[in-house]
Amino acid sequence: MAADAGFAGLTVGSHPVADAIGSSDGENMDFGEYLDIVKRIVNSVDIPVSADVESGYGLDPKELIERIIESGAVGANIEDVVHREGDRVRDRQEQADYIAAARQAADGAGVDFVINGRTDAIRLGTDVYDDPLAEAVERIKLIEQAGARSVYPVRASTVEQVSALVEAVSVPVNIGVHPVDGNGAGDLAGLKRLGVRRISFGPRWQSWLTDVSAKQLEAWL
Repeated sequence: MAADAGFAGLTVGSHPVADAIGSSDGENMDFGEYLDIVKRIVNSVDIPVSADVESGYGLDPKELIERIIESGAVGANIEDVVHREGDRVRDRQEQADYIAAARQAADGAGVDFVINGRTDAIRLGTDVYDDPLAEAVERIKLIEQAGARSVYPVRASTVEQVSALVEAVSVPVNIGVHPVDGNGAGDLAGLKRLGVRRISFGPRWQSWLTDVSAKQLEAWL
């Protein structure tokens, strides 16, 4: 449906896939099963597909990239919260090193691979960081230097936050949006004015459709 609508590429979110198969987000799926689903999506469209692999499912970067490429995907979203270790947050350099190794593996395979480096610094907030925005800025700078071709500071939702993040790097900044309500920093036009070059829905598309479907179903009771 998204391909037919004219989109030039797709990202398969881990959260919506987990919901669709009765699992839950946070690396609780079997990684092989998840990649089988990614492969089915890849085989159903003629546009590039990226896979959200959370923090890597406990795999070293080389094996992770090899398995993603085997599925036919040509991109990956890699985050800094390690779910399999009690939601431990990788420190700045550890995350950069992981992405750098993933970049090296992809380049070594000869694939024009897009790594979207995600940080949860803003989402984690002041419970973890004195200045979550400043932490996110420093992390996306390192992520870009490590070879990510886009960066994803999750929960950036104000003009101030988005502007600071866009100014910090030269690669596209990915901003999460709601399919109807957009983002606190603006709608599509507003985000483009701020310099945003990549957006994603995450699980919001499915959750919105759930609400719409529930109301419609209730009308038949």
